[in-house]
Formats: sequence, structure tokens, C-alpha cells
Amino acid sequence: MEIRKKKLNEGMIIVQTMVFAAITVIIIGALSSFAATTIKSGRINFNREQAFQAAEAGIDYYRWHLAHAPTDYQDGTGVAGPYVHALKDKNGDTVAQFSLDITPPTLGSTIVNIKSTGASTLDPTYVRKISSSVAKPSIAKYAVAGNNAMRFGVGTEIFGPIHINGGIRFDGLAHNIVTSGTTTYTDTDGDACTTNNSYGVHTCLTPADPTFPTALPSRPDVFEAGRLISQPLIDFSGFTTDLATLKADAQSANGFYRDDAGSGFVGYHIALKTNDTFDLYKINTWASVGSCSGTSSSWSIGSQTLQGNYALPSNGIIFIEDHVIVDGQINGARITITAADLPVPSSPSNYKNIIINNDLSYTNYDGSDAIGLIAQAGILVGLMSENDLKIDAALIAQNDRVARFYYSGWNCAYKNRSVISLYGMIASYSRYGFAYTNGTGYATRNIIYDANLLYAPPPNFPLTSSQYQILSWQEVTD
Repeated sequence: MEIRKKKLNEGMIIVQTMVFAAITVIIIGALSSFAATTIKSGRINFNREQAFQAAEAGIDYYRWHLAHAPTDYQDGTGVAGPYVHALKDKNGDTVAQFSLDITPPTLGSTIVNIKSTGASTLDPTYVRKISSSVAKPSIAKYAVAGNNAMRFGVGTEIFGPIHINGGIRFDGLAHNIVTSGTTTYTDTDGDACTTNNSYGVHTCLTPADPTFPTALPSRPDVFEAGRLISQPLIDFSGFTTDLATLKADAQSANGFYRDDAGSGFVGYHIALKTNDTFDLYKINTWASVGSCSGTSSSWSIGSQTLQGNYALPSNGIIFIEDHVIVDGQINGARITITAADLPVPSSPSNYKNIIINNDLSYTNYDGSDAIGLIAQAGILVGLMSENDLKIDAALIAQNDRVARFYYSGWNCAYKNRSVISLYGMIASYSRYGFAYTNGTGYATRNIIYDANLLYAPPPNFPLTSSQYQILSWQEVTD
């Protein structure tokens, strides 16, 4: 009996040993497998992270490249991409690489699209891709930009930021922020709100703002997004486009240029069409002002002579060395029209104006249509302008103003107009305005900011910075 019991105990020990041995083997195998998986996963994560860092390095590299060669979209090679670069460690060994695909700006745009694909040399099968868009901002950052003090009267409604180097009296409704380059100024409009201690941005709507140094109240009924004073100035001399460059571009094979209209004519008329053409007229005479007073010319067409129908220039630049009336409609076009006399006349009275009396409009409002108007003097609305006038354009008055001429008189049928609507932006050296304090001009003024203009302005439009700024940055899968 004792022998049998001893053998039974020995057998149980062997079974237990085998079970524990099997469990041990399983555990060791599992741990080994886990360790191997962890090591593999770590290696994969390392390679993926290295690929991502390489892709990011590609974006940073090309931003640096554009800072030194702003118009080079071929990585200095002169040939189409992609452009491959190796990344080395401190010992000079290649550890990763990135490949760049660059999409240059379209006509009038400053947006450059950069796609960078990164890969680790340890395992190039793992790639990461980053897509980024960079651009230079234009003066169209503002719905209204100005150098001298301005007044925005009752009935004015503006969508988009406003900045004036001088003071601002705003009695309308601003949906975006309003800023001034000054702390205080003298409001000289000659009413009960006039003071030499007005804040740089103030309103005279009841209750009128206090004078400096009494704290400004919150006025969301006027400034929906707020207001700021003592802000950095806009350098008008710095952003104004070089008219000589525009003239040279217009005189090239890809542009359109006309000298002054000549003896017997007072200017040109450009009528834009939706088929990428325009009719060009020479204006024989201005219409009579009749019983209207305020200016000696109506700046409206009396008679004109057709010169021909022309295709819009491929570079989008039209330069006229005379006064120009512009109207019509575009569809999928991007153009800049300039009126200037070069060399610059000794007398400002010889500077050239652009006049808009009839609708100037887009077909598309997604940024594919763009009109820029740059006048050596002012961009102005004449006597016989439409009662409901629509202007889709970015307007720059280099040395004068964006405004309607002043017309009055007891029997003047055109002195009072109803609505003017601008979709675009205004940059006016002198005080902007389409209405006057005696009630003449346009009773309602709607200025709607076209945000597409900021990074996709009309061809050769003034920029506010020479440096590219990031618009978007994201990892992509294709």
C-alpha cells in the first residue's frame, strides 16, 4: 500500500510539473510575442513620426524658399516637380526625405499650395503627407482703408473691417471692427458734435460719445464688433501699386494699353461683357449739367464713338492714359483697369479719374470674378448715375477720393439718388463719400466686403506684406 501511494504521489507531481511548465511556456511565449509586437509597433510609430517630421520640414523649407524667391514655384530648378530633398542627421547620414508638389497662384491670386510627402529611410513604405496654402495679403484686407479723417454718415452700413489713419466719425452701422491710427482728432463737420477732443473712432448718434479723456462707452448699436484707436498706420505710399509697372505690363503682348484719347475727345468708355471681351469707345463730349450746380462737368457721357470690341488681355491688365468710364459685367474674368497719365503731370489737376455711372458687376461671387480699379486721381460717380447703382470691384484712389461728385440746384433732377451698393473694398487717399450733409447723393450706402480679395486680389493689385502667411495646414491621405 505504501509503495502504491508513493507512486501515485510521484505521478501527480509529474503532472503538476508538466502543467506548470506548459503555463510557463505559454506565458513566456506571450511575453515574447508582446515584446516583439511592442518593438515592432514602436518601430512603426518611430518611422511614421519621422515621416511626419520630414513632411513638416518640407513645408517649412518651401516657406523659407518663397521668402527668398517669392515668385519661384519650381524650387530653383526651372522644371516641373516633384522636388525631392534628403534630410540628414548631425553626422551627415540621410535619415529621411521629403517630396514637394507646388501649385503656383492663378492669375491675380497670391495663394501657393504646397504638398509635402515625407518618408523615413528606415522603412520608406510608411509615408505622411501635409498640405498647406500660403499667400501674401493685399490691401483688400479692409472693406475701407483711408489716409485722411473720414465721416460715415447715417444710412451707411459696412460689412468688413475699416481702418483710417486719421479720425473716424461713424454714424451708420459697422458689422466688423473699426480702427483708427490716431487717439484724438478734431471733428470739423460743423454740427453740435464738433470738437477738438473727439476720440479717433467716435459716433454722434444719440447719445453722442464723450470727449477725451472720458472713457468711451460700448456702442454695439453702431460698432457691432467693437472699435480701437491708436492703431498702426497704413503706409499709402508703400502699398500703392507702381503705375509704371502696370503701364509696362499693359504695353506688353499680354496686356492692353491706350494713350490719351486725343484732340476732340475727353476720355474713354470701357463696357465689359460676359464673353471675356469689352467694347471700347472714345467719349466725344460730357453730357450737359443743365440746372445742376456743384461741378462744371457732369462726368456722364454726352456722345461717344465705338473704337472696337477687344478680348480681355491674358495678363488681366488694362492701362488707359486718360479719364475712363467703366461699366458692364464679367463672367469668370480677373482684370485690373488703371487710369493714369505718365510721366506724372506736374499739376494734380491733370491726374486721371475712373468714373462709374452704371452697374459694374460680377456673375460669380466665389472669387473667380475680380475687378480692380486704380485711378491716379479719384474713382468717382457722375451726375447721371443709376438711382440704384451696383459696383462689384476693389477701388483705389491713389491721390484723391472714392466718392460721388457734388451736385445740387433747385431743379437738378439727379442730385438725390437712392441706393449705392459696393461689393469689394475701398482705399481712398482723401475722404470717401457718396452723400453730402445737405441730403444730396445716395441716401443709402451699402458696402459689403469681398473677403476673396484678401489673398486673391485682381492682377498686380497692391499687397500689404511681401511675406507669405499660412492660410491652411493639414495632414492629408492623398
